[in-house]
Amino acid sequence: QVQLQESGPGLVKPSQTLSLTCTVSGGSITTNYYYWSWIRQPPGKGLEWMGAIAYSGSTYYSPSLKSRTSISRDTARNQFTLQLSSVTPEDTAVYYCARGSYYSDYVDFDSWGQGTQVTVSS
Repeated sequence: QVQLQESGPGLVKPSQTLSLTCTVSGGSITTNYYYWSWIRQPPGKGLEWMGAIAYSGSTYYSPSLKSRTSISRDTARNQFTLQLSSVTPEDTAVYYCARGSYYSDYVDFDSWGQGTQVTVSS
């Protein structure tokens, strides 16, 4: 049973960098052919896929966030991280990490963390 857990500060100041870690248990982040994603949900809005790091280490980003987003991993600790720079109050959201399997027509996010609230405020 794969479990994911987000961790990191719940409050970030504008212009600073938001940093979150997803700790994975019950499965390796290097296992073929899973992708490890960050997804967020601002209050009153829908889910927004931010980016992912693949089992191979390759990274992929949403075009709208690519310039500010960096995803990396620590295979020894079975963790992957999100860094979002130059944050504004518009980045306030619940942030989730999730495991995805990619198919021709859709993506199946079969495992999710519980989510962590991040507020951007001075």
